[in-house]
Amino acid sequence: EFRRVLFRSISRRARPMRRRRYSLRIVVNGEAMETAAATLAELIAGLDLANAKVATALNGDFVPARVRGLTALAAEDRVEIVAPRQGG
Repeated sequence: EFRRVLFRSISRRARPMRRRRYSLRIVVNGEAMETAAATLAELIAGLDLANAKVATALNGDFVPARVRGLTALAAEDRVEIVAPRQGG
């Protein structure tokens, strides 16, 4: 299961670093937003979470931190970003 999810993440690699001239309409944690980010890593950085320990999912599939920069975003993608919580 993990290999299949990882493969799907990597198979959606971003094109060489070209700046978008338009924005995408995506959903982040249930809220619609527009972004010019080409990759999941750029989206995370744009939300000031680049240095935060977060877990991410794209369209319901887990995306490991090491492949976020290779994971391209597309219109209408659904992104979930969650941070670990302490306590009980």
